[in-house]
Amino acid sequence: MNLSFFKTFAIGYRYMKTWPMDKKLSFYFTEYRVIRATRIALFSCPLVAILAAASQLWLNGLNVLPQAITLACFFISLPLQGLYWLGWRSQHPLPLTLFDWGNKLAEQLSSAGVYCRPLGAKACYGDMAQILKLAFEKLEASFWDEL
Repeated sequence: MNLSFFKTFAIGYRYMKTWPMDKKLSFYFTEYRVIRATRIALFSCPLVAILAAASQLWLNGLNVLPQAITLACFFISLPLQGLYWLGWRSQHPLPLTLFDWGNKLAEQLSSAGVYCRPLGAKACYGDMAQILKLAFEKLEASFWDEL
């Protein structure tokens, strides 16, 4: 569970790409909201950081250079916070209720003819994301109406 700081960002990015972005899951998992916010922040925060720093420098001159740099660093850090949280969450162990539900979902996929290994004893949210992605790709839409 001890990962390097920068490796956690990479794992978070991979987890963000793996997680199925379906509105039905937003009632059960926080990931939907965090991933949407992180995707928006990855696109918009660098631009906001540049605009905020440039406006401070334009209005007040070089006297506020440290404050402008601090403000830019704050806006740059927002998407990084989302990626770090996603990386941490993907390595977090599943609660027993989600563990059982994930194994039932894996059995459902196996009965539909899709190869899916069941969750192991040390299953984490990253493993659950892979099963959910497979399930959303391979199972019929009527299966998800039961959620």
